[in-house]
Amino acid sequence: MEENLESKLFNKKENGWKNVDNTQKEKIFNFSKNYMEFLNKAKTEREFITEAIKMARENGYKDILEFQKLQPGDKVYFINREKSMYLAIIGTENIENGLHIIGSHVDSPRLDLKPNPLYEDTGIAYLKTHYYGGIKKYQWTTIPLSIHGVIVKPNGEKVVVNIGEDENDPIFTITDLLPHLAQEQMEKKLKNGIEGEDLNVLIGSIPYQDENAKEKVKLNILNILNQKYGIVEADFQSSELEIIPAFRARSLGFDSGMVAAYGQDDKVCAYTSLAAMMTLENVKNTAICILSDKEEIGSMGNTGMESHMFDFFISEILNKLEVNKPNLLDRVFCFSKMLSSDVDAGFDPIYASVSDKLNAGFLGKGISLNKYTGSRGKSGASDANAEYVAWVRNILEKNNIKYQIAELGKVDIGGGGTIAYILANKGADVIDCGVPVLSMHAPYEVTSKFDIYSAFETYKAFWNE
Repeated sequence: MEENLESKLFNKKENGWKNVDNTQKEKIFNFSKNYMEFLNKAKTEREFITEAIKMARENGYKDILEFQKLQPGDKVYFINREKSMYLAIIGTENIENGLHIIGSHVDSPRLDLKPNPLYEDTGIAYLKTHYYGGIKKYQWTTIPLSIHGVIVKPNGEKVVVNIGEDENDPIFTITDLLPHLAQEQMEKKLKNGIEGEDLNVLIGSIPYQDENAKEKVKLNILNILNQKYGIVEADFQSSELEIIPAFRARSLGFDSGMVAAYGQDDKVCAYTSLAAMMTLENVKNTAICILSDKEEIGSMGNTGMESHMFDFFISEILNKLEVNKPNLLDRVFCFSKMLSSDVDAGFDPIYASVSDKLNAGFLGKGISLNKYTGSRGKSGASDANAEYVAWVRNILEKNNIKYQIAELGKVDIGGGGTIAYILANKGADVIDCGVPVLSMHAPYEVTSKFDIYSAFETYKAFWNE
């Protein structure tokens, strides 16, 4: 009797693999295989959007600018400067009753090249960087690095760069001090062990055969780049070149139950929401998928969620449905529902002291909901209403999707945020809903394949509600 009462009343977080049969396990593993293959082609925000466009067009989506009018069932997207993307399926319900939105971001912590990055010092050539987003700087030394991005010449010609990923490519690295000479460095605080200005990428050592040249190694590097890409040193000034880990996404563990990869914050949620949207055909409420940029540095700029580009996309939908009128955009947002699909901090037993076990997200226990993020006294948080949390719980429970409701660490330990507050400020009901991650913001992050598939199922159920 007591055991039955406990089973009835207690909220138990059980390992999701416990009730997975072989058929379901195969489905989970196949989905994760496709995810890893996608990640290996889409390691930067530009690359992610390029691959997302391909996927969308293969599934019947068209650029909204190709439409004169829209009607229920139409599948549309809009590309914002090749770094963010918004997709929609027009629903049968009156759009004045609100949208069902899932929003992720496709940028990840990294190193960006400075505008004038190339220099030579004592016969070695380097590229200077400026780190992007919250990183532990020491993690970026002595690992294989690749260079991704674009160089745009003054005449408008765009050169796409991707070097260090192919096995036949050279890789790059950032050196560190040998322990024999690191006594002073080892006495520093961890955050100061490697200074930001010392994150310089080692790129070459062979001098150009010209006795009159003062910086022979630098000249040799520029000559190689000129022959390969047709650029000169000044062209770095109009480039967006990112230094990222050259690691490939791989299955992790003897049981292959996890994924190790760079950039899973937040590409794991971006991919699962995009993949879920590709399964939709007919929806009641107009379904919106956001793939945003610049979240890691505050969502500012015209490709971040703080810009009006998303409002423009929704306004275009209203215009082409021929229903637009004054204040309708505001009304639509005020009646919308959103999942801010960003990752959660996974509980790590090695660092258990920073987490509250009762309110932590665990790997392998399903999708993680964060009612609020922020820091200390919920500063900067979007705090979801109880009614909306219950509405989301109902979707998950009736679709038999495992979930856990968590916080981002102990009170006063730290904190963080997502794009949730931006849509909440427009009036939408929003809750954070993503995959727990170990080693978040590190060059190699870890997720559970069970949680990845749970995210896919969650986003699909939300849109089909």
